[in-house]
Amino acid sequence: MPHFTSYDNAALHYRALGPEGSGLPPLVCLAGGPGRDAAYLGDLGGLAERRRLLIPDSRGTGASPTAADPSRYAFPHLAEDLEAFRAHLGLERFALLAHDAGAATAQAYAATYPDRPTRLVLISPGSHLQGELPDDAPDIFASRSHETWWPEASAAARRLAETSDMTEVRDLLPRAAPLAYGRWEAPQRAHAAAEGEQLNPVPRAGFWQGVDEPARQTLLAGLREVTCPVLVMTGGRDAVAGVRAGELVAASFADGRTHHLPEAGHYPWIDEPDRFRRAVEEFLHAP
Repeated sequence: MPHFTSYDNAALHYRALGPEGSGLPPLVCLAGGPGRDAAYLGDLGGLAERRRLLIPDSRGTGASPTAADPSRYAFPHLAEDLEAFRAHLGLERFALLAHDAGAATAQAYAATYPDRPTRLVLISPGSHLQGELPDDAPDIFASRSHETWWPEASAAARRLAETSDMTEVRDLLPRAAPLAYGRWEAPQRAHAAAEGEQLNPVPRAGFWQGVDEPARQTLLAGLREVTCPVLVMTGGRDAVAGVRAGELVAASFADGRTHHLPEAGHYPWIDEPDRFRRAVEEFLHAP
């Protein structure tokens, strides 16, 4: 598996999917979780069929080693890993896609290096960085109470909010999983089944640490200096992040816009792969 050397000499690994020499610029893709193995991104609904996807394993996930210093798990430090990855690839500028918590890393990167991204695609982001936690995700979840999986998923979601024991978390995640998807069929079940083993609790716990209010405000100010187009994709059935969070994230950029998939959940490339792929490619190809 290929690797690159980051700013502190850590050897971090990455995967490359899709054809070389396709004539299309590569797309760097960041996983979320936080602290989740990037394998859950798969080929992003078939994006890798025509375009090269470059997917780093963040510290302590996938094939990348754990960090000797826990502060390296904080998302602004992960943004510095991304800059080292860019330099390793020899890319002056590049398109960047990020999902879930990875969108915070992508925003920190764009705020720090505003001239590097050519396009920024943020999938199902939260709005923690924006300092607001919209409450529409619980409403989306409650609106699906007529579905057969809902009673068990609801009880599991409540318990997940109360426990930090990873053994219990891994047991609860499959029960709560339907709330993250637009529907609960074979592709969704297969995708959800791997989540428990893909999470590393240490990077997960360190992701939001060490970012005080002045640092947050500095990052938000930096987002206004980002000149590249930004697409924020939301799912109408996303009971994890909701829809409003994506709207707040898009509004943080000078050229931010949203693309809404009403039937998708938190993983739109699983629920609506064709619509997801088409929306991303159209955005990447737009003048």
